[in-house]
Amino acid sequence: MDWQFAGLPLHVLLVHFVVIVVPLAALCTVLAAAWPAARRRLGVVTPLIALAALVSVPVTTEAGEWLLARVSNTPLIQAHAAIGKSLLPWAFATFVVATGQWAWFRYFSEGDGRYRRLVAHRSLRLAITIALGVAVLGLAAGSIVTVVQIGESGARAIWTGSYTPNPR
Repeated sequence: MDWQFAGLPLHVLLVHFVVIVVPLAALCTVLAAAWPAARRRLGVVTPLIALAALVSVPVTTEAGEWLLARVSNTPLIQAHAAIGKSLLPWAFATFVVATGQWAWFRYFSEGDGRYRRLVAHRSLRLAITIALGVAVLGLAAGSIVTVVQIGESGARAIWTGSYTPNPR
């Protein structure tokens, strides 16, 4: 596939979507875990945002691979490409946990009772809710930190040696 639009590499455009949607998925998942009113308002939107993040990461990575074959092969570019591949597991785990959390609160923890009786003990429901919260916090932190590291390495790869603080 030709990964460009109007002569601009699509990776440059797609990366902006990833930089927004991955942290947004993490933030929505944390809000849904910690704040019942937000959880009710967000509903299935949280796993859908996480799905958008999951789909966008490999597409952006593929566009980045296309671009990598067309730019100078520097150590900074290689570092960016290497760390860029580390985001997919975070996006996948965020999607799984966001979907699991949504299902948990929708059907088992706060549901109408049809499925809630499957997890009848209050202490077990509390333990599962706490475990989900811990997983959500860990995944949110990991995915956001990874996005920042990837973005920082990409900015270094592009701007190192090509920027001067003095205008010409």
